[in-house]
Amino acid sequence: MIVNGGGAYLNRDFFELISENISSKILLIIAKKEGEIIAGALNFIGEDTLYGRNWGSILDIPFLHFELCYYQAIDFAIQQKLKVVEAGAQGTHKIKRGYIAKPTYSYHFIPNNSFKNAIENFTNFESKEIFKQIEYINTQGNPYSKS
Repeated sequence: MIVNGGGAYLNRDFFELISENISSKILLIIAKKEGEIIAGALNFIGEDTLYGRNWGSILDIPFLHFELCYYQAIDFAIQQKLKVVEAGAQGTHKIKRGYIAKPTYSYHFIPNNSFKNAIENFTNFESKEIFKQIEYINTQGNPYSKS
């Protein structure tokens, strides 16, 4: 399986939990080759947004990632009249596909105050740099910008 920096948290327990609790809010887009599943993109359906979160493939097929994670997701969102397709964090390659850069947020509990303070100092510094990059990408670096 092709793994891009992720851990094995998408295990059987995870899928059983989401299936039991939010099955109507899941969109799983799969690709098959000769009848066998070779790739999948896991999305969550919000009130007006489709949230693309995970993808994986057992084969390296050019553009398969884009087909499952972007084009099929966008097609579903249009059919369901969802206003936004949120493709997830990272990836300047998304700009070429019509997405705009925007910040993502996460919250973590860090019980060790010394470690917590170090992380907070770094993320405060990093945030300033990220916002500069977002502004640049969405103006000068975006082929679809109006400027």
